[in-house]
Amino acid sequence: MVCAQSEADYERAPIYYSASQPQDAVTRLQARLNNGSFTLRGRDLEMLSSLLHELGVPIESQMLVFSRTSFQRTRIHPDQPRALYFSDSVYVGWVPGGLVEVTAIDPQLGPIFYTLTLPSPHQTIPKIEREADCLRCHGGVFVREIPGLFVRSVYPDASGDPLLRHGTQIVDDETPFAERWGGWYVTGYNGTASHRGNTLASEQGESLHFKISATRPKELSAFFDTTRYLRATSNMIALLIFEHQMSVQNCLTHAAFAVRRIIDYQHGLQTAFHEPQTDTPAYDSVRSVFTGAVQDVVDHLLFRQAAPLPLGIIADPAFVAGFAPNAPRSRAGHALRDLQLIDRLFAQRCSYLIYSEAFRALPLSLKSRILERLKTALVSRDPTDRYSYIPTDEKERILSILEETLPDFTSAKTSAALINY
Repeated sequence: MVCAQSEADYERAPIYYSASQPQDAVTRLQARLNNGSFTLRGRDLEMLSSLLHELGVPIESQMLVFSRTSFQRTRIHPDQPRALYFSDSVYVGWVPGGLVEVTAIDPQLGPIFYTLTLPSPHQTIPKIEREADCLRCHGGVFVREIPGLFVRSVYPDASGDPLLRHGTQIVDDETPFAERWGGWYVTGYNGTASHRGNTLASEQGESLHFKISATRPKELSAFFDTTRYLRATSNMIALLIFEHQMSVQNCLTHAAFAVRRIIDYQHGLQTAFHEPQTDTPAYDSVRSVFTGAVQDVVDHLLFRQAAPLPLGIIADPAFVAGFAPNAPRSRAGHALRDLQLIDRLFAQRCSYLIYSEAFRALPLSLKSRILERLKTALVSRDPTDRYSYIPTDEKERILSILEETLPDFTSAKTSAALINY
């Protein structure tokens, strides 16, 4: 494992990532454990189920990865995959017999990484620790400039070890379908397009041998003992949403940190020049950072580079039922969580993470510019516009949803100067 060679920028002013006290779901969980209002009892699966419920993470989001590419790599094997679960703001990982890994999104700090040791019969409170060691990968090797989240697609051998000299792919919603899920189990798909899931690789000399699996399993009992897990599936729709969500979350963290740093820099200049401190960009270098952050966030929110999806994706009804029951809807009945699954993931290509705490907590001077650019994109009918790939009827649906469900959006202005931004 390669370690970062110097202190990361996010450990310095004004972020102070590791030195700051998070206010996230795990902080709230610890308080409830300490005061006795929540306890964990029973066997591992019972405790895991109870923990997920307490954190608001649906069991139906279960995904299974068998490549040895994580904190508990020595426990992971194709016969014993690592289970992952997620909500909008919490990610939980678990291997039978191992620790529970929890990543919670703090509105100011981004993802915070924890381990939780499930209590033995003689314990009452699990041990929760913030894990700085996770930052070797999640803040230095695979994610640059921020503490971030990522998914990898690898070529796993029979033991689950990745054959790294043949390549590894960081996956998000821009990754071509054919390159996803190496080292993962995948259910909920009956299409003809290939992906890398459900299969192993081997080497003969310098050559990689990796045959794409033609199987389309509905459940995974043919691969390992599924009774040791909460579900027997690793549904493709959960994987797709998981990848989209992490991509947007990383983008929000990156934009927030960049703007907070550049505002801090501007304040220093304004103090030196005996000028009043402002959060509005006052110098070209500051404007440039704002411009890049706004464009990156709006691109991600509007799925600008999202890879097309093939036919044959089967949405797990249990997962779908838990994904959008209370989604904010327009008077016409449309929501940003509505799934499409034909060519693209969602019926409306604007991410539901615009409602997230992480988005709401963006610096106001940044958030107002993002909403202005977003509204301008949605009212534009210019065929040369950056977001002209979204047809007019879809733009109108998104616009109505945001105007009727997102209070900050109603006050956002539009700018003709931004149409071809």
